[in-house]
Amino acid sequence: MARPLLLKLTAGAEAPERANQALTVAAAAVLSGASTELWLTGDAVWFAVAGRVPGLALAGATPAADLVATVLAGGAIRVCSQCAGRRGLTEADLLPGARIAGAASFVEAALRDDVQALVY
Repeated sequence: MARPLLLKLTAGAEAPERANQALTVAAAAVLSGASTELWLTGDAVWFAVAGRVPGLALAGATPAADLVATVLAGGAIRVCSQCAGRRGLTEADLLPGARIAGAASFVEAALRDDVQALVY
């Protein structure tokens, strides 16, 4: 069994290649059967907002909305509570299945046994 994967994406549409790479890795992890949590901070939070998922328009890349849907279908998406608050977002604004969570929850997830953490 694959070990759990914890990813943190710290960039949004302003860094399309970095954002797409993190979304692609998260979706690939879900499809491989790994327990996957994608944490969104800063402007990356928009990837979890209904009707606001940025289109990254990268040649040869799967659309961000498709990658996000894949992660939500088999993994978890968490939105930084402070980042959401600064943008006036509540869980009602998020895609179904995405949740707002704080730093303590991220630390708890990162300290689980056998977790692999990646930051983009």
